[in-house]
Amino acid sequence: MGAVTAVERFVAEPALAIVGVSRSGAKFGNAAAKELAAKGYRVYPVHPGATDIDGFRCYPSLAALPEPVNAVLVVVPPAAAVQVVQDAAKSGIHQVWLQQGAESDEVLAACRRLNLSVVSGECILMFAKPASFHRLHRWLRRALGHLPR
Repeated sequence: MGAVTAVERFVAEPALAIVGVSRSGAKFGNAAAKELAAKGYRVYPVHPGATDIDGFRCYPSLAALPEPVNAVLVVVPPAAAVQVVQDAAKSGIHQVWLQQGAESDEVLAACRRLNLSVVSGECILMFAKPASFHRLHRWLRRALGHLPR
């Protein structure tokens, strides 16, 4: 599957798990959760030690989500992301978005080994629909030839 198809399939999912929200509220995962929820996605933050962050109910694991979810946004360092993609595969989640900073050769190899569709090195907020002010960033990346092909 090509990168463009992987992006389009991911953002078409109505429900998204997010691994990488913090209790401080100051991490990208928190901002992504808020913006994706505002766009109409059903957002399920996963945090092993919190039950509520920023008004979102949190779940201790991907396996504990309240409904089947087929896509997970990963916003943790690569060392933790390897376990997240393994947990995703075990939980029946087939689509993974590795937000910038979560990817590494090891994480990408794990995704391939587990036969997961993966988007990496891209910002989810540039592609999530409906488009917002992030479309300007996407336009600039397109003009510079830096969008997925």
